[in-house]
Amino acid sequence: MLLWAALAAFPTPAGAQAPGGPLVVYNAGSLARPFRELLDAFRAGNPAVTPAQENSGSLEAARKLTELGKIPDVLAVADYNVIDDLLRPKYATWYASFARNAMVLAYTGRSIAAATVDSTNWWQVLLRPGVRTGHSDPALDPNGYRTLIVLQLAERYYGQPGLARRLDAAMPPRYQRPKEADLTALLQAGELDYAWTYRSIAETSGLRYVSLPKSIDLSDPALAKGYETASVRIPGPSRSSGDSLTFRGEPIVYALTIPVAAPHPALAAAFVRFALSPEGRAILQRNGFVVLPSPLIVGSPPAGLLTMYTPSPSPAGSRQ
Repeated sequence: MLLWAALAAFPTPAGAQAPGGPLVVYNAGSLARPFRELLDAFRAGNPAVTPAQENSGSLEAARKLTELGKIPDVLAVADYNVIDDLLRPKYATWYASFARNAMVLAYTGRSIAAATVDSTNWWQVLLRPGVRTGHSDPALDPNGYRTLIVLQLAERYYGQPGLARRLDAAMPPRYQRPKEADLTALLQAGELDYAWTYRSIAETSGLRYVSLPKSIDLSDPALAKGYETASVRIPGPSRSSGDSLTFRGEPIVYALTIPVAAPHPALAAAFVRFALSPEGRAILQRNGFVVLPSPLIVGSPPAGLLTMYTPSPSPAGSRQ
């Protein structure tokens, strides 16, 4: 049984020195914009802070720790499983789940069938000759393996045997990118007709998008049992090993942590408290995320971040 805790946004104690110094944050590509805003707002209140932000696919970010020995102060990923499966317990002892999202199919007014594509025919559109569709690399980015999971769920939902394989074949490697945010520029430049991305990115980038049925868009915790019938296997933590990881379909849950060897743990804790405060949560909401009613933690976070423990069988209600 995992132990969970509600994370409180404690103010800096009276008389305490204002935080300052370098703050290095690695975040998922889909968190690039909101975390830039979070860092800007945090620095506005703490001018002595010098933030540095690195955006990448969540798996790629985790491998910076495990393979390159690069340790940030804060790591924020698009799938809590990345922390659970690749980093705990050696590189991280805890993580906080804080937001949800949904998979969507983004496009522009120049895309083939832009005027007619919808939630009932998108898969037929993607199989038309000449349609260019991209997704992120499943070995580097959760959106990549989530795309493949969505295709499997769509095959069952629409009752089309072999659909997942056909859709995957229609998306050649030349249309893959390391993270889903990289596909936005290709869409806007007309180099792609469609791209698999998150609703938050589509909305904040001004893209059109197809809202998929909840049975396949990985947005609804109540449908977790159905999502987990699909799975994807990707290379394991070390590219040189023969290990692999299997990710099952489940509701999208974002998480963050302060790594064990974070260079500036006190400053990292101050930023995490801010990011999960009402002001920080408002920034996430403005950027299209569904913020959890109460940020939840699994593991052993730093002292002072917890208010109470509650037993729970699954992170943020998603791993059932």
